[in-house]
Amino acid sequence: MSILTKVVGTAVVIGITAGVSYIFYEAYQPKPLRLQGEIDAQYYSVSSKVPGRIDHINVKKGDIVKDGDFIFSINSPEVQAKLKQAEAARNAAGAVVKQADKGARKQQIMAAKDQWHRAREAEKLLYKTFTRIEKLYKEGVVAEQKRDEVYTKYKAAQYQSNAAKQMYLMANEGAREEQKEAARAQEEVYAGKIDEVNAYIVETVQHAHHNGEVSQILIHEGELAPTGFPVVTLVDINDSWAKFHVREDLLKHFVKGKTLELSVPAIGTALHPFNVTHISVMGEYATWRAAEAGKGFDLKSFEVELRPKEPIEGLRVGMSVLIQLP
Repeated sequence: MSILTKVVGTAVVIGITAGVSYIFYEAYQPKPLRLQGEIDAQYYSVSSKVPGRIDHINVKKGDIVKDGDFIFSINSPEVQAKLKQAEAARNAAGAVVKQADKGARKQQIMAAKDQWHRAREAEKLLYKTFTRIEKLYKEGVVAEQKRDEVYTKYKAAQYQSNAAKQMYLMANEGAREEQKEAARAQEEVYAGKIDEVNAYIVETVQHAHHNGEVSQILIHEGELAPTGFPVVTLVDINDSWAKFHVREDLLKHFVKGKTLELSVPAIGTALHPFNVTHISVMGEYATWRAAEAGKGFDLKSFEVELRPKEPIEGLRVGMSVLIQLP
């Protein structure tokens, strides 16, 4: 065997040995850990404070709406009936206010004045009668009993005249200021009732209060909508994040504020920068239990949210998102 053959054979053996050694080295190296999460986004519910029957829905699933766009309307005859009741009550209260401000009618004032004059004339007559009886009593012609009876009638006429005068003055003066204030306050109460009902009427027509895409229509035209129940839900994909469930022994890779590279397979193989924005512990149901007592310990799971640093074209809620950890 020549020297050249020996050298070539030795080189081949060394090459094979090196290749096998490299394969075994790579096989026993720790593999990168890949975690899978999903894309979530902010949802908004469009609902009404007024119960009623859905009259018209102006959108369908998948529509893009802007803040202020008309979404749906509710037909609520009960609210219209309450508005009529409140308006009638306010009108009645307003009439009371006018009556209090104007005071008694002219005829009532004249009648009160005539009653006062009548009582005053009766008082004058009884005063003259008492004066005559008093003179006769002093002369001994009339008994004391008679004199006392006339005196009593005179005093009663005097009191009656004074009462009639006060009634006339009161009618002429009109309602007391406290009564006027009470009447005006009652009118304001019913005006507030009208404002309240009008606010409910505004609630029968609902508009989008945020930009987004129509995700679900939960109640359709002709169906009854209870108070506060969401009729349409919107999703804002521009306010989205990646959500991972991370075991606590891996939590050291997810430091709040840290930027990590994530991939979205449904879009492509490119890596996108995401910031860790929120970390919260999950419930007991997500705890990893130790296999044997005394060996290891229970590991809790945490929900980690990462928000993209820049908009990602084509991103949708529910898409899988991957991260590779060393």
